[in-house]
This record gives sequence, structure tokens and C-alpha cells, in this order.
Amino acid sequence: MYLLMPTISTTLIVISAILVAIGWRLAIVRKLEEHQKMMFWAAVTAILFFIIYSSRTLISGNTSWGGPDSIKPYYHAFLIFHIILATAGAVFGITTLTLGYKKRFAKHRRIGRVTSIVWFFTAITGVTVYVLLYLMYPGGHTKPMIDAIFGW
Repeated sequence: MYLLMPTISTTLIVISAILVAIGWRLAIVRKLEEHQKMMFWAAVTAILFFIIYSSRTLISGNTSWGGPDSIKPYYHAFLIFHIILATAGAVFGITTLTLGYKKRFAKHRRIGRVTSIVWFFTAITGVTVYVLLYLMYPGGHTKPMIDAIFGW
């Protein structure tokens, strides 16, 4: 059970990024109806990720760093970068989806490119956090989110 929820949520964010990549390609080749459907499912998987992640965080807290103390400051700096990137990606994603559904395609196209790149880096850094926290090193105890993020 220890790895189940983090594995599911990380898998969902990777699937979301893959769907964004496919959707971006569909937009490039002007298959716009398919693009819209693909981006809808990318958003759904991202929302499912958020529901699972936030539920787990609210119920049991976040897993603190359990690796070597020499790496801890670098891990926490990387984690904070990932959180900022993920927050920006979510805001960009909501904005891009809204522009698309409102048929404001010029802005949608311009912001969508940035959104996709931010989302790809969010997925990559999320997987890296998962690997560091659950696979390379044993996770520490769960603790309130702010404590786990800043290493308190």
C-alpha cells in the first residue's frame, strides 16, 4: 500500500503528458476535433492525479526525504522547483483549455505551446521526485505537507 497511491498518481501524470504530446501533434496536422478530445483526456488524467495526490496528502501527509543527508538540500530545492512548475502548469493548463473552449484560438495556440512544454517538464520532474523518494532511497515518515517540502 506504501507505493500504490504514489505509483498511481505518478503514472497518471505521465499518461497526461503523453496525451498532451499526442494532442499537440494532432493540432499540428490539423486534426482539431481529435486534438480537442485528446486534450480533454489529458486534463481528465491530470485532474485524477490531483484528486489522488491531494487525498493522500490530506489523509496521511507527504512522505519526507529518507535518503542521505548530503543529498537532502538538493532534493528539497528540486522538489520546490517541481512544485512551482506543477502549479504554473496547472494554471497554464486551465487557461489554455478555457481559451480553446471559448474558441480564442490565436491565444490558445500561443499559450498552448508554453503550457505543453511546462507540462512535459512537470511530468519529468515529478517522475524524478517519485524515483528519488520511493525507489532510490527509502521514503521517510509521512508528515504535514509544509514540513515535508521544506525538510523540517
